[in-house]
Amino acid sequence: MNSSATSDLYREITDFARTTPSWFQHLAELWTEAGLLLFGVLFITVWWYARPAGSRAVAVAVLAPLATAVAYVCSELTKSALTEERPCRAVAGAGASLIPCPPVGDWSFPSNHATTAGAAAIALAVARPVLAYLTVPMALLMAFSRVFVGVHYPHDVAVGLVFGGVVATVVVLAAARPVGTLVRTMRTSGSGLALLLAGPGRTRTADHTGMTERA
Repeated sequence: MNSSATSDLYREITDFARTTPSWFQHLAELWTEAGLLLFGVLFITVWWYARPAGSRAVAVAVLAPLATAVAYVCSELTKSALTEERPCRAVAGAGASLIPCPPVGDWSFPSNHATTAGAAAIALAVARPVLAYLTVPMALLMAFSRVFVGVHYPHDVAVGLVFGGVVATVVVLAAARPVGTLVRTMRTSGSGLALLLAGPGRTRTADHTGMTERA
């Protein structure tokens, strides 16, 4: 990946970052990691509230963190193949990054943080669409923070966001049906652990006889 196209933008963003108050810089540093923890909380919350719903809803909720993990692995493999140097070492005339520059061998393109954030944002939005109003801004802020603190080029995070979102969407949509079948099997197994994980599902009237069916 040719990084020259965004080197100037990288310098502009990092120069601006060093003019901001120290508390704001520390907040940006914190957000680059804390955002991932917040996504983790959302994964658990979405799964828990999906448990009384249909099997597909539970399947998509369970797949959200798994799809994010797949996106991360794909990003790491891509980084290892492309070996783009970090801008905090490669960009001439750039000031020091706000956080320590990752060691040589921890490559820059694409950004793992941005890929993970993009994947989590889209996977959670697929599971519960209203969350897009929260998760998409979270992902954008997390991606920008990686440039702000000086450890990624703008193109690293832009591509990472899109890459993560695409991978997560493909994984969730491709696996929703078989995982939904597994959820239905777990609900009829009688196992306490299986019911805890898959949830009870919703009970609805199946026909005029009054028989009920679990979704």
